[in-house]
Amino acid sequence: MPPAIETTDLVKEYGDLRALQELSLTVEEGEFFGLLGPNGAGKTTFINTLVGLARKTGGEARVFGHDVEAEYQEARNAIGLAPQEFNVDRFFPIREVLMHKAGYHGIPEDEAAERADEVLKRVGIYDKRNERFDWLSGGMKRRLLLARALVTDPDLLILDEPTAGVDVQLRHDLWELVTELNEEGTTVLLTTHYIEEAERLCDRVAIMNEGQKVTVATPDDLKTRGTDTITVRLESSPAVAPDLGEYAHETTLEDGHLEVRVDDGGSTAPQLLHDLEADGYEIADLEISRTSLEEIFVDLTRSEDRTVTRSGASETDEPTEDETDDGAAREQEGIA
Repeated sequence: MPPAIETTDLVKEYGDLRALQELSLTVEEGEFFGLLGPNGAGKTTFINTLVGLARKTGGEARVFGHDVEAEYQEARNAIGLAPQEFNVDRFFPIREVLMHKAGYHGIPEDEAAERADEVLKRVGIYDKRNERFDWLSGGMKRRLLLARALVTDPDLLILDEPTAGVDVQLRHDLWELVTELNEEGTTVLLTTHYIEEAERLCDRVAIMNEGQKVTVATPDDLKTRGTDTITVRLESSPAVAPDLGEYAHETTLEDGHLEVRVDDGGSTAPQLLHDLEADGYEIADLEISRTSLEEIFVDLTRSEDRTVTRSGASETDEPTEDETDDGAAREQEGIA
């Protein structure tokens, strides 16, 4: 079975802005894959290229082996997309919205009705099935976007910032639901600004910056790339920080609190205690702070120049309205 997503040297340009810069990425079938990056990193452009809303400038992109342009319908039928923005027809009851969506993918009316009811129950808004989109709360609208993505029973579920702006309870409900879907065999691609979300849900994460792939790794592997901080409270404060071994990357002393940056706090703490006691320091307390995925993310995406490859222009993740590809019309019609 080919990978769920496979891109090779993928390029997307909007005029003189290069939003994707030779991006090569593979998401295996059945993975829960996270896509992280600051605003303007190219995450949404990448998704738009996969679903046909943006036409690639160069390179290749395939979904389960289907070229996203040459075999658009096959690739698109495999994808369920829950986008950031609310792009739902506001004039129909939400059950009909889901039936229309299924119909665009060739699903017969009777089956479409059954699927609409099934996914509305699964996301918890079946009792709102006869209401229009505008009558729903913000959290219910997010649930509807997920239901619309699921009504075609996709093999690949793409979630673009699915929990942006929702309350904590809904966020956890959505986490539980998409985890169940993944355990049932659905490949999930998640973009998020919540580091906790990626750390909790994803098998692997790719960090993007300025249209390029910075790294791909498991959350645990990423955290090993950082440093831990050992904080020692001394009984009496020395005038200067003690001279420690090579294991101490950085040492600071303030008001009797000694902070030491090391690769692995757990394995280094005994050596640090031994060295301090050997030099006559009395230790009152010790605490180890582990590296967070958020710190690694910030370090990997930090840049002096926060612009994409574009002359005299500021960074952006999206094209202007008049730059949007003709594929956007398909999305507005509900095909995407």
